[in-house]
Amino acid sequence: MRSAVYSKPRPYLIRTTTRIARALARVVAVCICVAGVPMPAAQAELIATDRAEPSAHAQTSARAALTSLLDRADVRAALESRGVSAEEAKARVAALSDDEAEQLAAKLDSLPAGGGGFETVLWIGFLVFVILLITDILGFTKVFPFTRPAK
Repeated sequence: MRSAVYSKPRPYLIRTTTRIARALARVVAVCICVAGVPMPAAQAELIATDRAEPSAHAQTSARAALTSLLDRADVRAALESRGVSAEEAKARVAALSDDEAEQLAAKLDSLPAGGGGFETVLWIGFLVFVILLITDILGFTKVFPFTRPAK
């Protein structure tokens, strides 16, 4: 009896594995190219001094900025989802001292707009896991002990 280890290689299996590997390499190359495409940057232009309104920024107090923030629909929805009404939040802002209002407005201005990027790190980790898993299943690597290469 001959063991499967000593049998002759089957050319159709080699061709199939090679085709799968090439297709996978093409998909990975396209994904890398798409991930490397730069996003369009913000456009900025010079404006004349008379068009700039520094007085409008000076007149806006911290309390008015907080009140205008509470007038936004998305902020109201987020407050209501946490059990706080918009009127109650406006009353609390009105009860703040000027220093407290300025500190709160400064803290809100310093917060990042889009989050900390934790989701991006998770997606990259997931992508690396999937690529390593596929290469393990195809038999190119041996990273995970729970996979068996395709025969």
